[in-house]
Amino acid sequence: MLAAAAELFYGEGIRATGVEAIAARACTTKMALYRHFQSKDALIVTWLSQVTAQYWKTFDEIEARHPDDPRAQIVAWAEFVASETATWSHRGCPFVNSIAELPDREHPARQLIEQHKARQAERLAALCKAAGLCDPEDTAGEILFLLEGAQVAAQNRAVPDIGKRLPRIVAAVIERQLPARRGAVRKSP
Repeated sequence: MLAAAAELFYGEGIRATGVEAIAARACTTKMALYRHFQSKDALIVTWLSQVTAQYWKTFDEIEARHPDDPRAQIVAWAEFVASETATWSHRGCPFVNSIAELPDREHPARQLIEQHKARQAERLAALCKAAGLCDPEDTAGEILFLLEGAQVAAQNRAVPDIGKRLPRIVAAVIERQLPARRGAVRKSP
């Protein structure tokens, strides 16, 4: 049931997908679906919880691949985002799409996404601090802005070669935010 819901929510959209369609795709009944999930909203939250869990698993794997190298971890995050954009269908980022379809800020799925994004910002700021970058919170915000923008640009195909560009741009932000580099940049005319 969850796999059917995930496929439809992502491929067709949350609002366009009814419980009947999910039940039909899962070869079950609405009644059976409601035995497992209290409501369509609960199903949406469960689906997005799985998506966020997969992201955190990937971020943990990145950390394990680059222990004690926060700069490499940050660039690897950018590489991951860039590679993910290449695998998406025409629908793009599941978080961006879901936020667009859930205008009520009190909706539990929207709150889940906002918490995920806040946690992502905190983790990235901690990496920026561990990397010795100037103003870690601001640097993390700048990098997150790039990551989010790349996801939208990939969806509308506004920028070619995101897979090559995004890691390079993020690496340039890191380089610019190194204390010695930042001081050198300020002295330039």
